[in-house]
This record gives sequence, structure tokens and C-alpha cells, in this order.
Amino acid sequence: MTPKEKARNYFLEGFNCSQSVFCAFADRFGIDEETAKKISAGLGGGVGRMREVCGAVSASAMVLGSVCAATDGDDSESKMKNYELVREFSERFLEKHTSVVCREMLKLGVKMENTAKPDDRTDDYYKGRPCLRVVEDAAEILEEMLG
Repeated sequence: MTPKEKARNYFLEGFNCSQSVFCAFADRFGIDEETAKKISAGLGGGVGRMREVCGAVSASAMVLGSVCAATDGDDSESKMKNYELVREFSERFLEKHTSVVCREMLKLGVKMENTAKPDDRTDDYYKGRPCLRVVEDAAEILEEMLG
């Protein structure tokens, strides 16, 4: 099963956008599914449903950090390489979507959600939101980048 298919399945099972993308790649980095779900849980809904940076984008940055990141605070070369990967991902994501900000993609304007309660996953939910496509696109872009 491809990461895109995995991410899609996680999302359709009720996991948030961040969990769906991060869990689709976790096994590549030796992270078990339960731990991956826990690590990425708070980033859903644009970080705690505040509708800031999209959870799929945040999870993608975490995946790319697993590939290339500084593990020494003075390693500016590795930091730069990681930031370049994240920026490349973002550029490719923006070719498919209007923004990396959740509320902008959902066309909510500048307001934050009134509640932390997740929306029910109904047919209308899936019809009215780009989230499933966003999750699939993020996973596909990562797969292309990681090979």
C-alpha cells in the first residue's frame, strides 16, 4: 500500500490530518503506529483546531525532519538542509492548494474555531472540505521527495 493510500485510510478511519500523514510514514523511521498517533495528535485542525498551519503540512515537516535534521544544536548545515526540504515540500504543496494555513484552505476567514470539539465525519463533512485531498496530496508529495 502506498503512503497516499495509507494516509487516506487513516483519515477515513477518523484520524486527523496530521496523524494520517505522519502515521503513513512512521514505519520508515522505526516509529510504531501508536506512538506516531500520539506524537502527531495535537497538530490536527491546524494545531489544536486553532486553524493555523495545516496538520498535514506540519506532519510533513516532521517526516522530513526524520530524514534530515540537526541533532547537534550547532549543526547549521543540517538545519539548512532540513529547512530546504520543508520549503521544497511547501512549494510543491502550494502548487496544488491555495495555502498551507488550515483556515484559509477551509475558507474560514481570520477567525479561530469557537470550540476544540472535532466536527462529525459525515458525508457533508467530506463533501465540503478539502481535507482528504490535502492529506493524500501531502503524502504523495512526500513519497515523491523521499523516493
